[in-house]
Amino acid sequence: MPSHDVNPSGPRPSPIEGTDWARVSEEMNAHGFAVTPPLLSPEQCRSIAELYDDTRRFRATIDMQRYRFGAGQYRYFDHPIPEPVAELREAFYPRLLPIAREWAEKLKRPAPWPDSLQEWLAMCHEAGQTRPTPILLRYGQGDWNALHRDLYGDLVFPLQVVIGLDTYAADYTGGEFLMVEQRPRAQSRGSSAVLPQGCGLIFTTRDRPVASARGWSAAPMRHGVSTVRSGLRRTLGLVFHDAA
Repeated sequence: MPSHDVNPSGPRPSPIEGTDWARVSEEMNAHGFAVTPPLLSPEQCRSIAELYDDTRRFRATIDMQRYRFGAGQYRYFDHPIPEPVAELREAFYPRLLPIAREWAEKLKRPAPWPDSLQEWLAMCHEAGQTRPTPILLRYGQGDWNALHRDLYGDLVFPLQVVIGLDTYAADYTGGEFLMVEQRPRAQSRGSSAVLPQGCGLIFTTRDRPVASARGWSAAPMRHGVSTVRSGLRRTLGLVFHDAA
């Protein structure tokens, strides 16, 4: 019998395309955040982390202690955004869009987000939000990030992503990702998550819909990072609206 060199499964999907987005949506609805499988290899993580030292690629450097945001440092990329970072942002947007629209419908809010990231960013720029928001964050021993929300202007995409670039327990300890949800007429609820290298953590930018006696209510949520006990923790942050 002749042999046929055929791959019956066809081309392999990209890691983002291959993610179980039904599961991600369920976790987002239940908790306001979800962790993806690995999206980047260790080599890709290292390559992105090493961009930090090339200051020409960034529009601003923020010392968190100076502004009482915590302790540590982060840098906002400038245009042109490095290709691997821009590609991740482009690939995530259409996958997050159905969740964003579903949440807007539940909360009876406008859903101004078009089908493509470029169209949405054009809307941001027309509104005066022209500064790019992807960031690299770096935490050393003793550093931490206060609970906050990343709004940056009137036009806001309700979901964002942080990707781990170092290995928990090998490169650093501590530094867990923190979420605090303000529940309607109840005490606030806290959650924490370890961010594995190369994995993305998707979370709400400002709030999430929660079921209530009258339908749906918005539960405000803030995020931060617990104190790094040892080593170096670096992450890539992807916000899907630009800043004023």
